[in-house]
Amino acid sequence: MTSSSAPDPAGGSVAAAARPTRPPRTPYAVLEILRLLVVVFFAGAGYQLGTSVDGDRLVLGALNGTALGLVLGCGLGYVLGGVLGRRTAAAAEVTRTRLHEVSADTLVAGAVGVVGGVLLGAGVAWPVFLLPQTYLAFPLFGFVVVVLGYIGSQIAMSKRDGVLALFGERAGRAPRVLPPSVVPRIIDTSVAVDGRVLDVVRAGFLHGTLLVPNPVLAELQGLADAGDDLRRSRGRRGLEVLESLQREDGVEVEVLDLDVPGVHEVDAKLVRICLDRGAALLTLDTNLAKAAGLAGVRVLNLHALSLAMRPPVAAGDDVPVLLLKAGKEPGQAVGYLDDGSMVVVERSRSRLGMSVPVRVTSVLTTANGRLVFGRPADEPEDASTPRPRRPPAAPPGSSGAPPPGPPVGPSAVTAARLATGTAPPSPAAMPARRRP
Repeated sequence: MTSSSAPDPAGGSVAAAARPTRPPRTPYAVLEILRLLVVVFFAGAGYQLGTSVDGDRLVLGALNGTALGLVLGCGLGYVLGGVLGRRTAAAAEVTRTRLHEVSADTLVAGAVGVVGGVLLGAGVAWPVFLLPQTYLAFPLFGFVVVVLGYIGSQIAMSKRDGVLALFGERAGRAPRVLPPSVVPRIIDTSVAVDGRVLDVVRAGFLHGTLLVPNPVLAELQGLADAGDDLRRSRGRRGLEVLESLQREDGVEVEVLDLDVPGVHEVDAKLVRICLDRGAALLTLDTNLAKAAGLAGVRVLNLHALSLAMRPPVAAGDDVPVLLLKAGKEPGQAVGYLDDGSMVVVERSRSRLGMSVPVRVTSVLTTANGRLVFGRPADEPEDASTPRPRRPPAAPPGSSGAPPPGPPVGPSAVTAARLATGTAPPSPAAMPARRRP
């Protein structure tokens, strides 16, 4: 889906990093060195071939067989050397790219498998040298060794955990575990959109390599190009967070230009990539965290981190506090929690030296520590306000109604109205009406 709006500069650098780039070309000197080696090889082969040919049978006259073989070998080596050099450089580049996508544990296990397969092949194939046709012994021996070496590498890479654990036990120690700073972390979409990972990095709790796979970046770009304002703002926020992470000094953000063929869901792709690269998954998605944990992936959930870092007490909690000294304000007493946080309790100075159940009313967190305010939990909230007095009880036998007062006559009512200015005027003060 193509957006008609202007391109968002927030995710420009991240999106540019996600585009597949051409692999670096092999230096020209390396190609020439490979060509030179091929030329030397063919020149030596031509020299050996020329010495075995009788020079008198040649028609060239001035050139003998050795010189002819040397010249032909150099020419053939120069032509084939360029082709073989370019092919070898391309194969080396492909191998480097594939090895970059494979974890170190897989490489070590594959090397162990190759060595084991070659040794097994050499032990199995050595009887071929007893054959009377010695020219068949070397090809058969090489074939068996190569095949068993390849099979050993494939088996060892598929069972790398067992192979490394076996070598760790034989060495008298547990299998090697990479330190947290070496293990790469893969970021999913929820972490990028949430943005709190940026604060964690700036605080110094997260460092190393942060990997952003192409499926995650494509999902963020899809959100940024969505027609819904909420989805578009989420996508742009995720791209801005990734761009801010690229500018941080404590971490290195790397975009993985790879995909998992045959898998369509982004969560399943992330789990597969984590397993292939031996990386940890940094997520806020609870369902993805559970699925990745069941698959054997190390999961770093920021929700769990926030729960672990929440204050030990919150407003409304009841905690027992030993009151040790008087506070600065009248009626205040001061105590401490087990972690050393100061607790200021209202209306408790008379209870110094006692352990009082305190209900937390507020928590103030500063750079120097945490300050807790509360009140005694065994007192009502309005204990500081004066209570209204109850009216005296009526004597027995009475109806409970107030005793009748003196009768209020018209004079009293008129006086009250005159005092308030609401009394009607007297008839004498009213003007006389003229009769028609």
